[in-house]
Parts: sequence; C-alpha cells; structure tokens
Amino acid sequence: MRPLRFLVPGTTGRYRCGGLLVEQQTARLLADLVPTELVTYRQREEGLPFLNDLLRAEPLGAAAANQALWIVSWGFDVPRQLRALRGRPAAYHAHSSGYGFRLPPGVPVLAVSRNTLGYWGQWASRNPLFLVPNALGASWIANGNRPHNRPPHNPGGRTIDVLVQRRKCSAYVLERLVPALRALGLRVEVQDGWVEDLMGLFNSATVVLYDSADHWRCSGVSEGFGLPPVEALACGCVLFSSFNHALADTLDPGGLAHQIGAGTLAADVARITAAVADPAAWLPPLRQLEELLEELSEPRLRERWRQALIAINAHLDRLQAGEPPLRAPSLARLRLERWRQRLGKRLPAGLARRLA
Repeated sequence: MRPLRFLVPGTTGRYRCGGLLVEQQTARLLADLVPTELVTYRQREEGLPFLNDLLRAEPLGAAAANQALWIVSWGFDVPRQLRALRGRPAAYHAHSSGYGFRLPPGVPVLAVSRNTLGYWGQWASRNPLFLVPNALGASWIANGNRPHNRPPHNPGGRTIDVLVQRRKCSAYVLERLVPALRALGLRVEVQDGWVEDLMGLFNSATVVLYDSADHWRCSGVSEGFGLPPVEALACGCVLFSSFNHALADTLDPGGLAHQIGAGTLAADVARITAAVADPAAWLPPLRQLEELLEELSEPRLRERWRQALIAINAHLDRLQAGEPPLRAPSLARLRLERWRQRLGKRLPAGLARRLA
C-alpha cells in the first residue's frame, strides 16, 4: 500500500484542538500498517516536513510524487489543498460537513460519522466512500471510572456533581441551567481552556452536560463526531446531551444519553438533580455502552482503515492506469432532466422527443 501523509496546518499553539488530535491518533495507529507521517502546511515545525518543500522536491512525474497517498481534512482548507495536490493521490478525511465545496471526481472520502457519510453520499455520490469513525483512546476504555471498571487512580471519587465544558456550549446551559443547578446547592464546574488530565476531570464528575446544537447551527457546519460525550460515557458519567448531527450516530434519548433542553428549564433541573442523587438509575445499559466502546476502539479503527486503504489503493491504481473516474451529474442537469420529464407528459409526443 502507498505510504500516507496526513496534512495538518500545524501541531502547536492555535492549531491544538480535537481535529488535530484525531489526525495525530489516526497517523499513529496506521503507522503499524504503512509508513505514515504528518506534514504541516501553514506553520513550519522542527522535525516535521512542510507541504511546499515536499511539492518542490517531488515535482509531478517524479516517481516519489506518485507513491504517497495524501490525506486532507481541514475544513475550509480542503479545496486549496486538493488544488495544490492535483495530479497526486489524495483522499479526504471528512469530519464536519456543510463547508459548501464539492469534491473532484475520483477523490475518496473517509467519513468519521454516518452523518458525514450521508452528506457526501448525497454530494459526492460517485466518489469512493468509507466509514472510519474516530477512535476512543485505549486509556479511556481501560481507566474510565465505569461502575464495573473501578480504575485504581480515582481515590477521591466523584467530587463534581455536574461538569460543563464551556467550548461549544450553549448560552442556555451556561446562563440559565448552570445558575439554576447551583442555586439548589449542586457542585457545578464549568471547564474552560486546555486540560492536561481530561480523563481525571471526567472520572470526577457524576453528570456531564454537552449541548453543541446552537454552536454548530451558528457555524453553518456540522458536529463531525462528538468525542467528548463518548469520553464522558467511558468514564461512567450520566450524559445529558443535544442530538444534533453526528451525535445521533452514537447517542439515543433515554438510552446512552438523555436530552438536554427537554421542553422546559424546570424539567431539565428536575432530571439532572435526580441523576446526581441516583446516578445508577440514569446510567446507560452496560451491554449497550460496552458495545459502543468496542466499536470505537483503536483496534477496530485500525481495521476499518486497513480495509478502506486496500480499496483506495486499488481505485488509485485504476486511475493511474488511465481509467476515468465516474462523475455525478450536476444539480442543474438533474433539475433540467426532471423539468423535461414533467413537461413531456403535457406535450405532444413529437415535441417531447425534440426537447429530450
């Protein structure tokens, strides 16, 4: 199989985020299958190759330029990256959807959620499509404070009644729900900024609130996967969440999670208070949770990628041999054909044939 090059803008400072961690984790896991490296394209960093340097050193037509499979992923940068890589093997590791660009024919899509897969199944229906959900780190599965897991490193127990992460959280939760819960004497922590021991924080919380619907509706793109809710579940927390976009891939109301914003503020306060008082009654079924964690484990992700890469390499071999990629018809063409079909039913047969 072709070596892999994962394109990221940088790995430090403002580029340090969930999307970067996913790309780094994926590159680390796939290094067991094929030679894999991170390549930066905005920020030069010691020890990492830089995109423009590689493109100059490997001009099109050179043997080296045709060996690596480039993986692009960074939202609004994807069209520019694909233009820079034109003529080279490339695939799109699709997180969020809704950025508005269209993919060139033949570019494979590796979707991190069924929600994203469905989006590209609509807008790139003739491109090769694959489902590779993000993986939960092995340490979360091994050391999460689930009732049957009992990790030894959490001697203090659950010292936080309700945990909220400020980033992506709705104004409703921060400005109305949190004050209402604190007024009842609950220990509510609003986490802000980078946390080195995020697992320790989740392991110390009884209830976690995750409400990202307003954030993504305002952004105009989708919740690509939603790893924090899965991390909360792995740590044995009762989860109250929104169910927008890819969150509905893994969460179901009243099953693995409970709806936040369920009709009225009073209803939310009553249910969260009850969950803090008796978390066992609100936790998801053990078997359902463990099946989810197994499906999102690192070995499962590696196997999904292995199968996808075999298919992608075969696809690229066919393209390089000269076989043209399939092209989905344009939206304008589809609408014109539908108009002709509808109009044809009302026209004399001869005129309908001429329009067709």
